[in-house]
Parts: sequence; structure tokens; C-alpha cells
Amino acid sequence: MRTAFIGLGVMGYPMAGHLARAGHEVSVFNRTPAKAERWVAEYGGRAAFSIAEAVAGAELAALCVGDDADVRQVADAALPALAEGAILVDHTTASAKLARALADEAQARGVSFLDAPVSGGQAGAEAGQLAIMVGGEAAALERAAPVIGVYAKAIRHMGGPGAGQLTKFVNQICIAGVVQGLAEAVHFAHRAGLDPTAVCEAISQGAAQSWQMDNRWRTMAEGKFDFGFAVDWMRKDLRLVLDEARSNGARLEVTALVDQFYAEVQALGGGRWDTSSLAARLMRDG
Repeated sequence: MRTAFIGLGVMGYPMAGHLARAGHEVSVFNRTPAKAERWVAEYGGRAAFSIAEAVAGAELAALCVGDDADVRQVADAALPALAEGAILVDHTTASAKLARALADEAQARGVSFLDAPVSGGQAGAEAGQLAIMVGGEAAALERAAPVIGVYAKAIRHMGGPGAGQLTKFVNQICIAGVVQGLAEAVHFAHRAGLDPTAVCEAISQGAAQSWQMDNRWRTMAEGKFDFGFAVDWMRKDLRLVLDEARSNGARLEVTALVDQFYAEVQALGGGRWDTSSLAARLMRDG
């Protein structure tokens, strides 16, 4: 399929690479042209000089950028350039309100829009093992699934426009609580004079086990936070979550508190540390 990919960050770069490796004809655009040129040197395809040029003639265009403002900028450039019948897939974690608006705008142009945020982080993107939660028309997803499936281990249709973003918000609520609990557990084990490795081996075989424990316990205990999903991006996501909660009346006391803790991590200079750095604010006093 003729495809385009907009945004070659830590997620988009390998996701677009999987499209090329699967045999799709890929045009890419990135705000930093050098990154697009590096991608083409590695995977083939074509680097475009503009978003409109990248998506021209594409049957499916995907984007993975930063925030609502970035998604809006891409959509404003892409929608007029996409042919009728094309599909625009947004893998960014953005607001459900924007997803609904873009779905309406796309429909008016004869284009399908899917809000399709992902979970699995950089490692999942590189391995092609992302979980994708999708809002939008089921028929559009049926056409898009064989394409975006090259970088996914699971794709689930969650409902109409915005439902994918709302599901991603639930994902981030779960992660925030689990990581804070894990940070406190590591901190407690340290203060209690226990061997963190032995503790993890003991409790990870029971009800306390989680993906975060399996993958982040040891690095948290060692004070290593230089991989994974950055605190700056998590705070962006939690802002979207808390904004939505204010609209729908959901009570997210723990999530709001963890968001404040992440602000403390940012103040420590950890904006680009990964989300497990919640442990850093607890460990800083020894």
C-alpha cells in the first residue's frame, strides 16, 4: 500500500521502518529533515519536503507527534492533500475532543480518521509489539489493520471517534498508580535493609507481579532512569487525562497526586528520565 508517516521520533522512526520492511511504499516527513534523510538511508522510501507532499497519493497516512497542537498542525496540512477514500491514522496520545473534531473534518473531505494511540513504549515500537487502541469507523479500521498491524501485537476497536484516546487515558491512569507503588516499595526495601534483588524474586511470583516490576524494579533500585517513556511526555498525558476527568466527573485522586510527584522529578532535572524515576524523589535523601 502507498503510505506516509509523519513524525520520526523515538516511536515513529521504528514504526515507519516496520512499514517499509513489510513492503509498503513509504513517504516520510519530519520537522528535522536530517532525521527523515537518515530514515530513508536506513529503510528506503522517500523523504518529503512537506506534510502535503508526503501524504499526496497515500492510501494511508499515519502520524505520531507530540501534543494536540502538533496533531492539529499535521491534520490541517494533510487532510486537504489526501485523496478521497484515504485513511488518516493518529498514533499520538492527544485529546478525545480533538479526535472527534478531526473525524468530522475528515469525513467532510471523504477521508477516514482513526485515533489510534499506542502502548508499549520505545521497546514495543522497535520490536513491532505495540498495543493499539482505536476509535473511529470499524470499516476504516478493517482496511487499516493489515498495515498498522506490522508494528502491533494487538489492535482493538474501542468505539467511535475519541474512544481510542479515552482508552489510552485509562492505560496511563493504571501506569501512574503502579509505578508510584513500585517506587515506594523499592524505597521501603532499601530503608529496611533488604536485598532488592531478593525481594523482587520473592514477591514477583505472587500477586504483586506486574510488567513494571519485571522490567523496572532492578533499574529503579540502581537509580537508572535513562530509558523508556520520558517524564515530560507522561506529564503531558496526565494533563490530558485530568482535563478529561474534570469534564466527565471522574475522581482521580491518586493520578492527580502522582502528576504532582512527576512535577517534582522535573524540578530535579529529570524531565527526560523515564517514568520509573518516581523512585528518584524518594531516594534523593538516601
